[in-house]
Amino acid sequence: MSDASLKLLADCMLGRLAKWLRLLGYDTAYENDATDHELARRARAEGRILLTRDRELAQRRGLRTLLVCSEDLEEQVDEVREALGPAPDPSLTRCSVCNGLLEGVSGTDVADRVPPYVRQTHADFFRCTQCGRIYWRGSHVEAMDEELERFSPR
Repeated sequence: MSDASLKLLADCMLGRLAKWLRLLGYDTAYENDATDHELARRARAEGRILLTRDRELAQRRGLRTLLVCSEDLEEQVDEVREALGPAPDPSLTRCSVCNGLLEGVSGTDVADRVPPYVRQTHADFFRCTQCGRIYWRGSHVEAMDEELERFSPR
């Protein structure tokens, strides 16, 4: 199952995993304060697979779930990838905070939203289509690329 219709919903125990799945290109909604009932309702309504570490929740009838067994982030990513396939979108195409898609924008469009030095030293900028957060490939992305490399299929 590795197509654009693959949509995930992570429960409160999997916030760190949700962030990294977004960075890897998975459409991953995250609910850190929803009840089990609210999670189940949202997963059904939006056609999402619920990622959870809660065995009871994972066994609910009529709900597509993936029980994430490991507590280790790298192993969790492996569990998702093995069960659901590779991410449908390229890495670094989703907002790590809200899950929105990123769109390319010009430096002129974001000149008032980034530090002057960043504006002068970078040509490519991206804006989240949902929350408006601005991204660019700064020095921190090199470290993120190394982290993402850890999660690459072996």
